[in-house]
Amino acid sequence: MSKLVTRELSKAFSGLVAVNKLSFSMEEGEILGIIGPNGAGKTTFIHLVSGILMPTSGQIEFKGKDITFSPAHERSRLGIARTYQLIHPLENLTVLENVMIGSVFSRGKNLKEARSAAEAICAELELDGLGRDTSQLTILEIKKMEIARALANEPEVLFLDEVMAGLNSDETRQMIGMVQRIAKEKRMAVGVVEHVMGVIRELTQRVIVLDSGELIAEGPYEEVSKNPRVMEAYLGGAA
Repeated sequence: MSKLVTRELSKAFSGLVAVNKLSFSMEEGEILGIIGPNGAGKTTFIHLVSGILMPTSGQIEFKGKDITFSPAHERSRLGIARTYQLIHPLENLTVLENVMIGSVFSRGKNLKEARSAAEAICAELELDGLGRDTSQLTILEIKKMEIARALANEPEVLFLDEVMAGLNSDETRQMIGMVQRIAKEKRMAVGVVEHVMGVIRELTQRVIVLDSGELIAEGPYEEVSKNPRVMEAYLGGAA
């Protein structure tokens, strides 16, 4: 059974269709690339799946359960987590306390349990200096903290929204390895929104391509990158 399935999922804002009849699935342990030009509907789609937005029409199933209109906190508890393009750490808390938030509010753990879980997750991600203020973190460390906070929800499906943005080549390679390890070791389905095609090529097993809210191509990167419609819409005429 697929972890996550959408059927004819649509979202319109005052007549503007941001996501248009999108049907797809995600499997356990799969790293799925979600690509498309700016305004293609990628982040709106994640908002719909995570419960930040409710769809205009269509259906969302998670592990066979209809969650189409379930609120975001219920989806988090069921096992759907995501990161955000714009990261807003809780500046009055330490790195560790920021990560603990997921365990406390999504999993209902007490502070001792949440601290233990957060420390273990940060160790897995090689995130050190957990007592620091978030203002002292590098861009890479902030990205790791955001992923750690999502992992504290103990998700089975995780969406990463442009987590490679702003990283240099060495940091990007480190992040790629980390995401691959997470998906493999935790048997987690991971959806990656990313504009750097080299990352998508190296990281994902399958790619879906959106344009104006519609699914225009699906398959391995090497296949979809040669699709004429994809090349026109997103890759500027070249793979």
